[in-house]
Amino acid sequence: MPRIKIQLPETFHFSCIIPVRVTDINYGGHAGNDALLGMIHEARVQFLRRLGYTEFSMEGVGLIMADAAIEFKNEAFMGDALLVSVTAGDFQRAGFDLYYRVEKETDGKKLPVVFAKTGMVCFDYTLRKIAPLPEAALRKLEFPASG
Repeated sequence: MPRIKIQLPETFHFSCIIPVRVTDINYGGHAGNDALLGMIHEARVQFLRRLGYTEFSMEGVGLIMADAAIEFKNEAFMGDALLVSVTAGDFQRAGFDLYYRVEKETDGKKLPVVFAKTGMVCFDYTLRKIAPLPEAALRKLEFPASG
């Protein structure tokens, strides 16, 4: 069976630190896949906030996650401070992809934990319909201020 391989962009425009908490640990003794998806969600919310947006308010439209792909690279453990980097790409008429690189520092080196991608679709929550990606949002997403 072929495995998911995520091709990350070379440049990321935002980063934040998210700690691995005791509640993120599963029976295997490491951060669970559900916890890592939650950390990606948190990083997305922080990225959007940096741009002045929320998932319900981005230049008059909201956002819905249409899909998610996660490529697990290494384990993360309680107490690890994960550096989560985010950037946008693959812009379409009604959406775009967000890319995530999750790393931890071990022995003075950055070690990849997760590569991920989420497909984001613009959505009018009032009409309950897909909406076009606003031009002003596209400009901000393409060239955000570094974080």
